[in-house]
Amino acid sequence: MFSHVHFPQKLAPEDLDVYLAAGWFRMAQSIFTTNFLNFKGQFYSAVWLRVALENFTADKNQQKILKRNSAFRTEILPAKVTLAQEALFATYRASVSFEAATSLNSLLYGKVFYAIYDTYEVNIYDGDRLIACGFFDLGRNSAAGITSFYDPEYRKYSLGRYLIYLKMAYCHQQGLEYFYPGYFVPGYALFDYKLDMNRDLLQFLSVSTGQWTPIETFSPAVNPLLVMRQKLEAIQEELRHAGIDMTLYQYEFFDGNLIPELSDIDLFDFPVFLKGTDPALGELGPWIVYDVRDEHYHVFQCTIIGTPAMPGQTPGNYTEHLVKVDHDVAAAPNAEGIVTIIRAQLA
Repeated sequence: MFSHVHFPQKLAPEDLDVYLAAGWFRMAQSIFTTNFLNFKGQFYSAVWLRVALENFTADKNQQKILKRNSAFRTEILPAKVTLAQEALFATYRASVSFEAATSLNSLLYGKVFYAIYDTYEVNIYDGDRLIACGFFDLGRNSAAGITSFYDPEYRKYSLGRYLIYLKMAYCHQQGLEYFYPGYFVPGYALFDYKLDMNRDLLQFLSVSTGQWTPIETFSPAVNPLLVMRQKLEAIQEELRHAGIDMTLYQYEFFDGNLIPELSDIDLFDFPVFLKGTDPALGELGPWIVYDVRDEHYHVFQCTIIGTPAMPGQTPGNYTEHLVKVDHDVAAAPNAEGIVTIIRAQLA
């Protein structure tokens, strides 16, 4: 699946390593993965990143930040959410344009009263004043950066980047192999700062191969969502030439598997698909997708799981039903095979 969530009651350090290497990330006291995102009706790919720490040293940008912040005092210790940290988080949250968690405690723990992660915190002080704070989780051989925040009055000091550097330096000193900073989002600049972190050591997880690859090899040709769109537009044209009209939709509920109550249903989770309007195809008809993981087109027959009381109104988004795949009708590596299948269904 492209998106999923687990709710382990305990998580051994080596198990966290396995999750992180597969492109999963902490969400409160659960752990999730996704390959696609929806920001205000616009869909994007989520591309997971990691830094190989074996040859980690401060690059030129980090050296400048280290010098700029040399007068500040830092500490790294096992995490404990304090009132001072909550107050700083609230100040930071009020200063940003994106939607943040309602509180630090909510971000780290959600609604549960137990901790499955071995979490550490980084605190930065100007004298006795707490000006920045970050949290990260330790596995056996790897670590994940969870959150960083700072006093907006100190914005010029690049404290967010400084916190990430401090986390990576600590993990390197502890002999860990990898640091996972989450994902970046091609075409959405808010996350681009992650691409400047020790770029020669930075890797991304390829959805199509399942392998970690140097970030320098990332291009539109391996952007999952872009590839899916291009492949579907190509077959849409082939179908049109064959007299078959199908519409390209964004599927609004592609991340439905992340909803706790729905996480065991294995919902349809492709972000884009083709769907016909011919009554001969039935109420849903075949849904055509392109799967970058096996480089095949698939024709799915879907089953309705639920219908929203108030469907969304974003043009081009399919919001009529929440569905799951009933069965995979057919698969083919090229458009010709799929056109033949759809023609047969309309015959």
